[in-house]
This record gives sequence, C-alpha cells and structure tokens, in this order.
Amino acid sequence: MTDESRPTSTPQTTPRTAAVIPAAGRGVRLGPGAPKALRALSGTPMLIHAVRAMANSRAVALVVVVAPPDGAAEVKNLLAEHALPERTDFLVVPGGETRQESVRLGLEALPDDITAVLVHDAARPLVPVDTVDAVVEAVRDGAAAVVPAMPLADTVKEVEPREKGEPEPVVATPERARLRAVQTPQGFDRATLVRAHETITAKGEGATDCAGMVERLGVQVVVVPGHEEAFKVTRPLDLVLAEAVLARRRANDGF
Repeated sequence: MTDESRPTSTPQTTPRTAAVIPAAGRGVRLGPGAPKALRALSGTPMLIHAVRAMANSRAVALVVVVAPPDGAAEVKNLLAEHALPERTDFLVVPGGETRQESVRLGLEALPDDITAVLVHDAARPLVPVDTVDAVVEAVRDGAAAVVPAMPLADTVKEVEPREKGEPEPVVATPERARLRAVQTPQGFDRATLVRAHETITAKGEGATDCAGMVERLGVQVVVVPGHEEAFKVTRPLDLVLAEAVLARRRANDGF
C-alpha cells in the first residue's frame, strides 16, 4: 500500500483507471457513533467492503479513499489491518466539508497517468465486480460519463414540499418506464470530471451526484445496468439487508 504521499506516475501503454471513494461523511441517519463508512458489517467496516469491491476489478489500478479531515490516520491503519488485493495501490487523503469537495480532493491526488475515474459511495459496500467492470468498459469504449442504474419498482410522485408532517400536493406523476434509480460506481473520463468540478459551483451541501455535475456541462451521461446488491446502506434496516446478502454470499460462494 502506498503512503499518503502522491503516487508517482509511470508510463503506461493502456488506460489506467482509479476509484475515488468519498468517506468523510458522518452518516447521521444510521444514528450516533462512528462515521457511517466505519460501521461494521459482518465484523468488517463498510469502507473495507467498498474498497475491496473496487479493488476486485482488475481494471482498477488505484483506490483513493477520502477520509474524514481528522481521521486520515485512522483510515490508513484500517486499510493496513485488512487483506486487500496486492495488485491494487491504495491512497488515503483528508476530505472536505461536502461530498463534492471530498471528490475534488480525491481527484487532485491522482497521478497523471490515470485516464478514467470511478466515484463510488462507501455506503454501497456490496456492489458486484461485474457492475464495476461494466462501468469501466463503457468509459473505455468512449462514454464520457456512465452510471449504473435500476428500473423503479414503485410509482413516483413529484410533490410541492411542505413542512414535515404536512400533506404535500402532487404536482406530477412521471412515467415510471423512463425513470431509473442511480447507483455507484459512476465512471468518467478524467478530463470531463475534472472540468465539471472546476466549472460547477457548489450550492448548499454541494453536489451529491457527480453525473449530475457532468450533465450541467451539456455532456451526455449514459446508463448501464445496475445490480440489486449495490443498494446504499443509509438506515438501520439497510444494515440488516446487507448482513443477509453477505450471509447468502458466504453460503453460496464461500465469500
């Protein structure tokens, strides 16, 4: 594993892909305690599951973990304590106050020979390697921005927001067949993603979706099939589901 200094660039004849994992958030919806990315899932921090999910792809040469500003040393120790694929380099950098700032800091830490970037939520620890590979392949085939996504099972209503607990008037009912629930990793041509972060001004908590930033540049984003196991662990019930998925994997595959 690399130290916290910036990795040195080496000449490459093929495109190199890095994964940036912003993990600086507190995850308040899971309740008090450790940051969400450091919560245990089957005895292993979610962050480690997420890092392994990226490193399991042979297309990913480097994983950059963007840690809480005051927790970079703790995250470095965490990575050192867990078995990770030796073929992949790892780097830990301190994050910012928003997800957008943390992703930008992760981008700034990349060596020059990285041409494609994945941005992956630490709170999606169970994304299958096939989904990761599909995103990378689409970027290498020429797409500037790629997101994995799933069709929606529920009808969606657009409403006029009201105070919490008050009835909200329905404004419209979008056609469900045209809607998708977006997951990560989202994949990008590096230059396109850097331009988005240099161009798009953050508002409020900043951008929570890098593909949305790229869309605002006028660049087309394409969708590849997502996976039901790439769900986001946000609430306590999600932890129960994630534990069940891991138990099924151990039973079926010896995971």
